[in-house]
Amino acid sequence: MDHGMKAAELFLNGYNCAQAVAVAFSDLTGFSKEQSAKMLAAFGGGFGRLREVCGAVSGMTFVYSCLYGYEAPNHEAQMQVYETEQALAAQFREKAGSIVCRDILKNPPTDPVPSPRTEEYYAQRPCVRMVYLAASILDQYIATHPVEK
Repeated sequence: MDHGMKAAELFLNGYNCAQAVAVAFSDLTGFSKEQSAKMLAAFGGGFGRLREVCGAVSGMTFVYSCLYGYEAPNHEAQMQVYETEQALAAQFREKAGSIVCRDILKNPPTDPVPSPRTEEYYAQRPCVRMVYLAASILDQYIATHPVEK
């Protein structure tokens, strides 16, 4: 399945950027679409519209952790997870220019009121491309690092 296309479709159907990526990977994470959407609800807009880390990156990080994270304190596992997450974020940064929402959106408003999802909104915002990019990066990683069951 092309999770990038699925994430883009979900974003265009009203999910926030973090939710779109997380829900797109529900087939692999073991969480239902509803659970994924609920867990990532506050991560859109760069963490509750604070315009910090891009929600697409947060969604990618969530899915990566679900699939490759560790369950008990383990220094080696922690180093591996952080190293890989930094590499995934670096790929996103290289293609998007930043992993920070405000940089990607060129200093948008930070009030808590979401923008109406209109044709103009979708035409001006790069968000659909960002969720596609994050999900595609993760798809590439998964293809070369099969998930252990």
